Amino acid sequence: MEELDVILELLCDPLTKEPLQPIFGGDGSLQLRNRNSHASYRQTDGIFSFVPEEVHGLNKKYQELYDRIAPVYNLANKAYHAIKWNGEKAYRNEFLRELEIEDGDRVIEISCGTGDNFHFIDGDVRLYGLDLSWGMLRACRRHLKAWRKEAVLFHGNAEDLPFRDNVFDVVFHVGGINFFNDRSKALREMVRVAKPGSKVMVVDENEEHVQNAYEKIPWMRRYFSGRSESVNGASIADLLPDNVADVRLKDICGRRLYCLTFRKIG
Repeated sequence: MEELDVILELLCDPLTKEPLQPIFGGDGSLQLRNRNSHASYRQTDGIFSFVPEEVHGLNKKYQELYDRIAPVYNLANKAYHAIKWNGEKAYRNEFLRELEIEDGDRVIEISCGTGDNFHFIDGDVRLYGLDLSWGMLRACRRHLKAWRKEAVLFHGNAEDLPFRDNVFDVVFHVGGINFFNDRSKALREMVRVAKPGSKVMVVDENEEHVQNAYEKIPWMRRYFSGRSESVNGASIADLLPDNVADVRLKDICGRRLYCLTFRKIG
């Protein structure tokens, strides 16, 4: 695990992007404080939290969903992928092979969930994960321990990342952006924290899969039905900021998912 001072060099206030100062309590607790705004962010169970107490809109709706399903999410995925895709590794390699990872890289997954993708990333790299759901992060931590892998985890919002500019060699996101409050802002944030020249990847479900799977499961239907617009990779690609190039979009996993990749310039 990276030392605390190295981790702190990556972090900033998620709202103002100003530096944060570590404050140690007499009981050994740690929080990060913005000297100008006096905003503070606590570390709980080894995970820094940058999420306000109140989450609104679609973010709150799906935060609640993922907190609810976190205990069974990993197991359900394994069973589904074993039946549909000849195993989870084959399924995840359809998009993970798009990543350009070299030894020594800092690799972050935005919306890392239960950390399932980390299990299939090899090499001498430094892994980081951020998610809005505490339930998913706790499950991720358990899985990392079982896999004997290390990753630094953060509780945060993809639309307001708590990281400085140009600090990650690899940035990727799998699942979730279709239903963010502000998809455009999330994309800008992913590009902002990526180093110039690096490749960024965004993967999520296509509309057909949402309709044929999520909307047909009784207890999940209320989270996905009645939407005002369909979801697809083209609509996400249209939201990309100007400082990207080499934009590529394709359907993968039997057209269940889209895979959008692009490169940060400047």
